[in-house]
Amino acid sequence: MQPGPVFGNMDKFVGLGVFVDTYPNEEKQQERVFPYISAMVNNGSLSYDHERDGRPTELGGCTAIVRNLHYDTFLVIRYVKRHLTIMMDIDGKHEWRDCIEVPGVRLPRGYYFGTSSITGDLSDNHDLVSLKLFELTVERTPEEEKLHRDVFLPSVDNMKLPAMTAPLPPLSGLALFLIVFFSLVFSVFAIVIGIILYNKWQEQSRKRFY
Repeated sequence: MQPGPVFGNMDKFVGLGVFVDTYPNEEKQQERVFPYISAMVNNGSLSYDHERDGRPTELGGCTAIVRNLHYDTFLVIRYVKRHLTIMMDIDGKHEWRDCIEVPGVRLPRGYYFGTSSITGDLSDNHDLVSLKLFELTVERTPEEEKLHRDVFLPSVDNMKLPAMTAPLPPLSGLALFLIVFFSLVFSVFAIVIGIILYNKWQEQSRKRFY
């Protein structure tokens, strides 16, 4: 995790970001009431637009009145079979309310969970009491498993993100050994050929001299 301007995290991040924005930066904000929850998927090519409160890149959002409450508030982020669902419990009634639902979200494996925050001239104090992670048991067909395993960069179906080069999968030990072995063989072969050609050139030079 690297510090930056996107709610305390780096800009042009790679992954899924869920933001709880407590202050509207865009002027003439009419249809939104803040605080506001929004989500964004990034492949490292997009910048979060603070001046427009992330509108150009958001997947969806909802109002969440979470200031000055005398009870705990809860947020659920659920990702199953490329389906992202975000729900909240902010009324103290232990009832979940839908906030964001987006199909076709493709997230790679091996990522990390993290939280961050940042403030401007107006400060807020929010306590993160706990962060609970659950691995959901999901049955997949072999085709679905292969498609899930082959995702290297985050993306969303029907949403075109600027192209980025996907990181290559790490080489296995055998592949690395073969690459080094054949590189050495090629180097030795090239040296031997060079010596032979050099000797022939010297012989021809001596014959011309005599």
